Amino acid sequence: MTFDATLLLSPRASSADEGAIIRMSQKTRDLRAKGHDIVALTIGEPDFATPENIRNAAKQALDEGFTHYAPVAGIPELREAIAEKLQAENGLDYQAANVVLANGTKQAINNAVLSLIGPGDEAIVLAPYWVSYEGSVKLAGGKCVAVHSSVAENYKPPIERIAAAITPATKLIFLNSPANPSGAVWSRAELEALAVEVRKHPRLMVLSDEIYEYILFDGEMVSFGSLPGMLERTITLNGFSKGFAMTGWRLGYAAGPLPVAQAMGRMQSIISAGANMFVQKAAVAALKGPRGEVERMRATYQRRRDMVLASLRAIKGVAIGPIPGTFYAFPDVSAFLGKRVGNHVIDTTDQLCDWLLEVHGLTLVPGTAFAAPGSIRLSFAASEADIEKAMARLRAALAQLAG
Repeated sequence: MTFDATLLLSPRASSADEGAIIRMSQKTRDLRAKGHDIVALTIGEPDFATPENIRNAAKQALDEGFTHYAPVAGIPELREAIAEKLQAENGLDYQAANVVLANGTKQAINNAVLSLIGPGDEAIVLAPYWVSYEGSVKLAGGKCVAVHSSVAENYKPPIERIAAAITPATKLIFLNSPANPSGAVWSRAELEALAVEVRKHPRLMVLSDEIYEYILFDGEMVSFGSLPGMLERTITLNGFSKGFAMTGWRLGYAAGPLPVAQAMGRMQSIISAGANMFVQKAAVAALKGPRGEVERMRATYQRRRDMVLASLRAIKGVAIGPIPGTFYAFPDVSAFLGKRVGNHVIDTTDQLCDWLLEVHGLTLVPGTAFAAPGSIRLSFAASEADIEKAMARLRAALAQLAG
């Protein structure tokens, strides 16, 4: 009898989905390997080098021997620097003991979810949402409840719709502002209205993902935990990947009430122990050093945002709202679905994105990856030359479907 290891896989492993972003990225690599000219606007990764002062701090830490195990929750110097940052920049009265470092914000999310969610618990995700939220809840044995919104609502569901989704089983609401994939930013008034609903439910917390806080173009950055009575009801997530162009350094963090922080530390100790020691030293330099490069990157993203918005608004049939933050555009292209191309009909954004890649040399991400099947995501963390080429290809391709 032939041994088949697939028969031993747990339902958890069998149901894990690598996701549309990874699928489209792999197809892009395959086509490029065959010599095809592909413009890819898929990955949410800054196209800038990590600022020099941060790189130098990492080199110095290596030279000084910071290459051993770090404390599970992070080195004291960095936890204190993060607490100071959260107090000064976000109005969050966290202490170092409330902060837990992780190997990337993705792991910080899993630490938080595994600390709070178990079988029978529910978590609300505001669609469109980053797919990892749902994956984390499923991993913990919980149930995701999606609250949907449209481009006409700037991808922010009305508070009444969120309130209607809360049940006695709801323990967590995921909040992402500025938001991936939509670029939406929640105003202070909108967050205050959400806080009113949260106060009505004694078992309910908010996981506030603020990883894009330094990539803000319009409006005000408001941390949910800074609102009256919300500090003890909030887990604040952040990291160094986006604002400091440190994606490959893999360092994120979560801050929350002390019992939750201690539980997150226990999850961290089970899964991976402490985050990279010399990277933590570099992160201290990131927080305490000059922010000129951070602002330069933000200003560049804003110019690219303006380019992308102008191009998308010029395409008849594309619906796109404002993009006050992040480096993503999330246009609604449902007007182009159901159109015939050659001998087949494009019924879904998955089929649309496959066609754009295979025929027009343009890689985007279908909205099905974010629970918004009528939209597509493009990242403008790319050169202006690539953005111009991508917009020209998208405009030409959609013109074929407009008839």
